Amino acid sequence: MEKPTHHIIVCASFRAKGEPKGVCHKKSIELSQYLEGEILDRGLDVLLTTSGCLKQCDNGPVMIVYPQNVWYGKVDSEEAVDAILDSLENGGTAEDYVL
Repeated sequence: MEKPTHHIIVCASFRAKGEPKGVCHKKSIELSQYLEGEILDRGLDVLLTTSGCLKQCDNGPVMIVYPQNVWYGKVDSEEAVDAILDSLENGGTAEDYVL
């Protein structure tokens, strides 16, 4: 099995007991759809996953990039996603969004 070079996790605020809450839940579907399109358009070797609550509600929407283990917050626009993917392509980090 080939493993992807990068794994991006987007908080979708799923909770074991109760309804999803917060800004991550409200933005995760739209954010994930845009991310997936950009990953494909750019030809990146990235696996995209949505997750349960990452306990960073004040910083949401939250996104984590592995294997770098970089946590990004307030990723609430296409511009933010583009900055993060640009930095991923260039081997750096999008400092404006790092938590």
